[in-house]
Amino acid sequence: MGSTDIPFRRGVRAKAVYQEPAPRLDKDNPFQSMMERFDVAAEILNLDPGLYEYLRSTSRIHITSVPVMMDDGSLRVFQGYRVIHNEVLGPSKGGIRFAPDVDIDEVKALAAWMTWKCAVVGVPFGGAKGGINCNPHEMSPGELERMTRRYTANLIDVFGPEKDIPAPDMNTNEQIMAWLLDTYSMHVRRTETAVVTGKPFLIGGSRGRREATGRGVMTTTLAAMQRLGLRPEDCTVAVQGFGNVGSVAAQLFSNKGCKIVAISDVSGGYYNAEGIDIAAASAFSEEHEHSLEGFPGAEKITNEELLALDVDVLAPCAKENQITSENANDVKAKIVVEGANGPTTPDADTILNEKGILVIPDILANAGGVTVSYFEWVQDRQGYFWTEERVNRRLDRMMKRAFDKVYDAAEEHGVAMRIGAYVLAIKKVADALKLRGIYA
Repeated sequence: MGSTDIPFRRGVRAKAVYQEPAPRLDKDNPFQSMMERFDVAAEILNLDPGLYEYLRSTSRIHITSVPVMMDDGSLRVFQGYRVIHNEVLGPSKGGIRFAPDVDIDEVKALAAWMTWKCAVVGVPFGGAKGGINCNPHEMSPGELERMTRRYTANLIDVFGPEKDIPAPDMNTNEQIMAWLLDTYSMHVRRTETAVVTGKPFLIGGSRGRREATGRGVMTTTLAAMQRLGLRPEDCTVAVQGFGNVGSVAAQLFSNKGCKIVAISDVSGGYYNAEGIDIAAASAFSEEHEHSLEGFPGAEKITNEELLALDVDVLAPCAKENQITSENANDVKAKIVVEGANGPTTPDADTILNEKGILVIPDILANAGGVTVSYFEWVQDRQGYFWTEERVNRRLDRMMKRAFDKVYDAAEEHGVAMRIGAYVLAIKKVADALKLRGIYA
């Protein structure tokens, strides 16, 4: 992925848009899903109406046009977003995703989830999220680089190591973060490694960052097994999604003695009652352009069938709204661990809770990524880097401690773990806001 020979042109800086667009009014709206859980937790906390209004509101929304010269000489304009939800606990933090279905409601919901996620695991960040509405699979490396650099240039006044720190998300990776780092550094006239996390180790990345989200999924699941009296070597696992999170989680589950009976990606599900060789599946996917299509080590099933398998652990690690009111009654797992953001709708949550299924919510289960992003930011600012063993040890400790706090809060209030997590997170941010006060 080399640099393009088309000259880089300094972009027009994005302006904050303070009037929030009206949200989509449909049951799958991710922001509405987030707010339903927020409202339940706020009622439990008897949250002051003013604090409620403050914490539910998005701090800033940046919408920017991203013009890109394509390889064929044509000009295309993509829509880019950066949403800052909250900065009470520290600079905002959140990934950037490239996808054709990115819209403002999704980015707003993901930014709010980041606020609560950071608060739950105890890292000193607020929540943010970004994205560009595009299809990166149809773009060349040169086009992706030009789009990334222009997006960064347009948001140059938004990003900063003590302001807003992006990271990889869906369809973005270390290389894209390297371009973001370089573009920002060229503008500020110094190399600023702490402006972005999830970048290559050679230019300030952290050991263990790529595996961090999947490792957090594994760590919280082991903690749940302990609470339920289950042994990993006796448990079967189905993992929906075989990207960075799902593939790593599956391998780590396997390393702990669990039997992985099903995996899936966009090509469908793959089932083997005797257990799937995850290392072989990962190698196959790598050799076939990150696709499991034709994987010989399992029989083909649908993603819907995977969700309904009779397993001990179900790990949805794909996208939002996978478990809904239409299929929640079919879920048979004892534990659902949400490696993805928002894979369970509010209606489905109620059904799973009534069935006695323990759901480890996304704002806890997949917080390993932001936790090691925090470690990376700390290492960049210190100029001193840790071993992978130290990173993993500290990550496991923080995730286990966060799980225990959420589990205990849920029991204290007689609610599901998701609401327990929201109660903990909202209280922490609300208490910090009270201490800081409102500047007027």
